[in-house]
Amino acid sequence: MRSLFPVTDLTTTGPAAPDREWSLDELAEAYAYPAELTAAPSAGLGAGTPWLRANMVSTLDGAAQHDGRSQPISCAADMRIFGTLRGLADVVIAGAETVRLEGYRPARAREAFAARRAAAGQGPAPAVAVVTGSMDLDFSLPLFTEPLVPTLVLTGAGAPADRIAAARKAGAEVVIAGDGTRVDPARAVRELAGRGLTRQLTEGGPRLLGQFVAAGVLDELCLTISPMLTAGDAQRIAGGPGVAVPERFFLASLLEEAGFLFTRYRRTDS
Repeated sequence: MRSLFPVTDLTTTGPAAPDREWSLDELAEAYAYPAELTAAPSAGLGAGTPWLRANMVSTLDGAAQHDGRSQPISCAADMRIFGTLRGLADVVIAGAETVRLEGYRPARAREAFAARRAAAGQGPAPAVAVVTGSMDLDFSLPLFTEPLVPTLVLTGAGAPADRIAAARKAGAEVVIAGDGTRVDPARAVRELAGRGLTRQLTEGGPRLLGQFVAAGVLDELCLTISPMLTAGDAQRIAGGPGVAVPERFFLASLLEEAGFLFTRYRRTDS
């Protein structure tokens, strides 16, 4: 993996040599959350301020999935970055449909990130937070019955009471983040941050990412551009209603391997 767009904060050890696989530690440095998140409030963002990043993959013609899943348009290096981003996060946020389609399981503790997480005051693995208004989830799945860290369910105050009870019985923590049956994306970010989960990572799907974009709460996008063409009518990485004025992001880093581009964009005011 080689750096095509080196920036001063890309890594503390300098760009990797051409055709050398980046180590997980180098990737962790390259994708580190802003240092201000763990600093005193006077130092910048302030302790307790959330930072929401998204991790998505897209083909050259804009497809975020093939046959309903992202795996066919991914690659081994993309999955290493996927694992790195999870290894750095406090919480992984995903929509219920994505959880069902991708077969989500609990995040696992990884030795490669153990020391880094301990130094940052994090638990052994990120929590998984599922966003759902209907609560249409199978609470007998390992995501709810076998997590290292209790799974969170983000829903609205008007969600079915029996499903909320079923989630809690299964061991999930139910977080109310909306007044009706829908989840308010900005409130979801705040509710998670209020629980100390400030390093936030969303893996979509497209509808959820579109809601975060529309709410203006997305700070960073880690987008893998896959050198594939699929045609068809697959979803883009973000769906739903458009924003009134497109929001500008700047390119923070760019890596390449085997034709795949691994981009990282940040909001211009972040």
